[in-house]
Amino acid sequence: MHAPPRGLVYAVYYTVLAAIAVPVNLVAIVILSRGRCGLSGCITWYLVSMAVTDLLVIITAVLLNRIPGIYFPGSFLSITPVCSLSITLIYASRDTSVWLTVTFTFDRFVAICCQKLKTKYCTEKTAALVVGVVCTVGCLINIPWYFIHEPIYIINNVPWYCRLKEIRFTSPIWAAFQWSDRIGTPCLPFFLILLLNALTVRHILAANRARRRLRTSSNREHQSDPEMESRRKSIVLLFTISGSFILLWMMYVVQFFFERFINNYKVKGFSDPKFIFRESANMLQLLSCCTNTFIYAVTQRKFREQLTNMVQHPLTLILKLFS
Repeated sequence: MHAPPRGLVYAVYYTVLAAIAVPVNLVAIVILSRGRCGLSGCITWYLVSMAVTDLLVIITAVLLNRIPGIYFPGSFLSITPVCSLSITLIYASRDTSVWLTVTFTFDRFVAICCQKLKTKYCTEKTAALVVGVVCTVGCLINIPWYFIHEPIYIINNVPWYCRLKEIRFTSPIWAAFQWSDRIGTPCLPFFLILLLNALTVRHILAANRARRRLRTSSNREHQSDPEMESRRKSIVLLFTISGSFILLWMMYVVQFFFERFINNYKVKGFSDPKFIFRESANMLQLLSCCTNTFIYAVTQRKFREQLTNMVQHPLTLILKLFS
């Protein structure tokens, strides 16, 4: 995902993506960290950390890789050590973002389906610990990416650009590393999110049937049920976030298995269908880093209120200055 493409479509897409993704993630971080959206402390921890890592993905993969490669080829960012570090940071931030989505899904699964474990696991302290572990592991396991690249040119003793070493295609160790990388992100998260959501849906359907029978027997079937309403809001947030992740990462997973099936990694240029397929998968995967804020705005009333206040406050101050 780190070879910058060339072409008007890519230039416009990544510019617009950066212009949207950076401010919306900053807005999400500010609003959620203030804790005024009616969400529990542990949910807030996960959502804020997801917004931070999404922002880091946009910074490393788009602002420091895609856009410079398209508009400023040959800049200092193309020096091999800098390029290798940039690629390593891309994978580290990407993996962390993906696995925080998994941990959020697991937290909601526990909160909805495991009432005995909920009081111990679904706490701010546990959420902070989980976020810290995921971020640390996400950085450590991607260190090998720094050493798998070599320069394409050496000009005046300065190495330029990055390409994968041939050992990547011949060494069983590097082959195992790449397989573990793709299985770890996003194949295993795909499976875990689908499994946890399926179990959550099954539990919810069973619980709702039992609750309706209980309320019917007590002649309260027409009264509002605050617990079911709260559960519904939590489920809508969970399913929209995980559903968005699955849809936008689907092509990336298909592209990975397609390349392994045909056993051909070479591309002949930017017009090669394999390159277009690969880059389309990367474009959708990066798009997933700016969708969560829109999901919060659609599904969370208090988030919309905080967003409206954030927009109105500076406008009010400006009007007062000119009035």
